[in-house]
Amino acid sequence: MFNNLTERLESAFKNLKGEGRINELNIANTLKDIRRALTDADVNYKIAKEFTDRVKEKALGSKVLNAISPGQLMVKIVQDELTELMGGAEADFNISGNPAIILIAGLQGSGKTTFSSKLANYLKTKKGKSPLLVAAHTYRPAAIDQLMVLGEQINVDVFSEPDNKDPVSIAQNAIKEARSKNKNVVIIDTAGRLAIDEVMMTEVANIKAAVNPAEILFVVDSMTGQDAVNTAKTFNDRLDFTGVVLTKLDGDTRGGAALSVKYTVQKPIKFVSSGEKPETLDVFYPERMAQRILGMGDIVSLVEKAQDQFDEEQAKKLERKIRRNQFDFQDFLEQLQQIKKMGNLKDLMGMIPGMGKAIKDIDISDDAFKGVEAIIHSMTPFERASPDSINQSRRTRIAKGCGKDIGEVNALMKQFDQMRQMMKMMNKMPVNRMQGMRRPV
Repeated sequence: MFNNLTERLESAFKNLKGEGRINELNIANTLKDIRRALTDADVNYKIAKEFTDRVKEKALGSKVLNAISPGQLMVKIVQDELTELMGGAEADFNISGNPAIILIAGLQGSGKTTFSSKLANYLKTKKGKSPLLVAAHTYRPAAIDQLMVLGEQINVDVFSEPDNKDPVSIAQNAIKEARSKNKNVVIIDTAGRLAIDEVMMTEVANIKAAVNPAEILFVVDSMTGQDAVNTAKTFNDRLDFTGVVLTKLDGDTRGGAALSVKYTVQKPIKFVSSGEKPETLDVFYPERMAQRILGMGDIVSLVEKAQDQFDEEQAKKLERKIRRNQFDFQDFLEQLQQIKKMGNLKDLMGMIPGMGKAIKDIDISDDAFKGVEAIIHSMTPFERASPDSINQSRRTRIAKGCGKDIGEVNALMKQFDQMRQMMKMMNKMPVNRMQGMRRPV
């Protein structure tokens, strides 16, 4: 997402390279290029025009410090304005009530059902809640089955009444069920349509009136761009929802929905979702997204994802092994498996400053580690624990065992040895320097 927009904005800022200060003449082309980049990203022209007008006003009213070039100042102003355009700050998410009721709405195919399960997983694992998923579908039985499967995957109960055709009574019965089973959050996944219609609007509005939800989240397929924003406006006029969820951010999308929806409906984006895995749901931080759009990465989110997956005791144990030069293939395998749990590999690499542009045309599959894992799994427990024991004869047997070429096994052994040498060099550093390197960002 945003790759093309990032490139276009970087190109626009180059217009100011070598300029001593900002004036109306030398930022004219930059502003025109920024406006064009936004409209090409499927941002409404009116929004793009107002955005560049605000950037111009701030740029001309700013004093350039000696340490900051006009180009750097423009990047900072655009970052601040992008952050404001997308909401300014993280939005609150209301899970008060006994139980807290969350109503999910949106068009068919927007990713409502998948998001509902991801939200349940998020509330269970991150907030310590006991959620109940509700299949308030009366038109698409497959959606009920889908929610059942997803609920089973994350070990969350799903309430459904397949023979009941009244979504309002399904929602009300689910709340009674939640109270009887001490569930403190109810997530109601409603039916969608291929297009907005009066029956759909009335149905969701009736559920809202009957259950008085703490949150009404409108799910937007970000791949539909400006159309998604227009749909959100129509829904909001009728439902007055509390927040927006952007799904399918890993798809081939230009980013117009993320940049336009807050401005258009005046409701915050609360979550963003990418991929199918239960863990691929993130709270929306406007400032972090603005940084990613400008190619600055998102190292804070990357660190948070790592902290979610890596147990502190396990990390200390691993550090001790590294210090004693005892890091082995079993440790390496466990680290790979932890990294895989963090989410889409290309998305993770894109959070590293400067990496997004470098990997934009590279297809990085989530299966990238499979070959390495296969080789390690082909080793005996002794070989995993004693890398130095793996001679050429053992390498040949390992290659046959995993169906890999001996050259791939040799390459892994070489890379692993280089990694251990690097760890050995780090061990020679003073303890206080090592601790400084480990300090959280």
